[in-house]
Amino acid sequence: MIIVGNGHVVTRDSRNPYVPDGAVAIDGTKICGIGRTADLRKRFPEASFIDAKDGVIMPAFINTHEHIYSAMARGLHIEGYAPKGFLDILDGLWWNMDRHLTNDLTYLSAMATYVECIKSGVTTIFDHHASFGEIKDSLFAIGQAAQEMGVRSCLCYEVSDRDGADKARQAVLENEAWIRHAQQDTTDMLAGMMGMHAQFTLSDETMNLAAEHKPDGVGYHIHVAEGIEDLHDCLKKHGKRIVDRLYDWKILGPKTLLGHCIYVNAHEMDLIKETDTMVVHNPESNMGNACGCPPTMEMVHRGILTGLGTDGYTHDMIESYKVANILHKHHLCDATAAWAEVPQMLFENNAVIANRYFKAPLGVLKEGAAADVIVLDYTAPTPMNEENIDGHILFGMTGRNVVTTIANGKVLMKDRELTTVDENALMAKIREGAAVLAGRINGYL
Repeated sequence: MIIVGNGHVVTRDSRNPYVPDGAVAIDGTKICGIGRTADLRKRFPEASFIDAKDGVIMPAFINTHEHIYSAMARGLHIEGYAPKGFLDILDGLWWNMDRHLTNDLTYLSAMATYVECIKSGVTTIFDHHASFGEIKDSLFAIGQAAQEMGVRSCLCYEVSDRDGADKARQAVLENEAWIRHAQQDTTDMLAGMMGMHAQFTLSDETMNLAAEHKPDGVGYHIHVAEGIEDLHDCLKKHGKRIVDRLYDWKILGPKTLLGHCIYVNAHEMDLIKETDTMVVHNPESNMGNACGCPPTMEMVHRGILTGLGTDGYTHDMIESYKVANILHKHHLCDATAAWAEVPQMLFENNAVIANRYFKAPLGVLKEGAAADVIVLDYTAPTPMNEENIDGHILFGMTGRNVVTTIANGKVLMKDRELTTVDENALMAKIREGAAVLAGRINGYL
């Protein structure tokens, strides 16, 4: 058993939201107690103790849209790369990169991402993978990294016709193989979805193939209307808007996750709501690619289950929180916007999304919930309680405040030291892999 105590416990449980001088008791993979530190230590005298040192103890973060394959892009120089718009960015950078990824490099990309996740207090991710350089078993390479690092992961491969019908078929079959593997997992740490890139790179034939090979019990994970080009393509080729095309292919539903949804209208939002389809907002990526600002506040107000992700732009969910907060204020010219909606997306909706794929309650500290707990070394300069904790997180913390990360009852980082891997040795291997990838992309390896 483990007790994490001597801290300010933020539970996200409405029945017991905040415990000063509090502690969390962990038995195996589940939380077995929340209360005052002295009380829990007396109740469980045999438990080992992790001292929060008057910091903040809270549920670990969930990222509902990641891109592990992008991990080696940091600092990457590509000869001749001079994008003039979103499609150039896709083809010149991201598709260029994924065409040179092998399973060995995918595994290292996953390890690099999981290191950053753990250090930022993220213990559950929904990843959307592409590695057209080597498709078969690529999700299993990520799955191996996920198990080694201890991060709960729902994985998929982005099916696309961009490199031809044969590779599209391989991608569909990789999704099917991984989903069936994850469905046999008994740890509640692995899951799978039928991944799709975006409708503008998917023919009707590939849509049908994906539907035929999608196992029961899962949905789709697809980019929707991220760029205006996606909408124009759908109107020109199919005479309908994107969400209508997805509806016609029976892609929408409570197990399906739509990334971005920037260029959707009221009718499409009605379809998303009526089918109980999930949406994930990725503010930094949308801004970085100059794609536009989605009607996220309206979607939340309509009751659409909308979560917060990063699109691989960062692995720090507090950073994504900060940017989403100011993006929608700026876009709507309304300083009152996003105060309630974004923390709802991060702290409530992400957990609801995750629990459509994982069984143990996530995103909350209460008895019976998954033992996903983080400690942040934050010292409040003003009074802190259940009513103002979001303000303290927004303006006073970043992912770098995380000092201890526990996932499924396993300590992954303690006092900023990773416990599952030799970080220095691993990062040396990752840098070697990144150099190989850069060489392949630029043609000198």
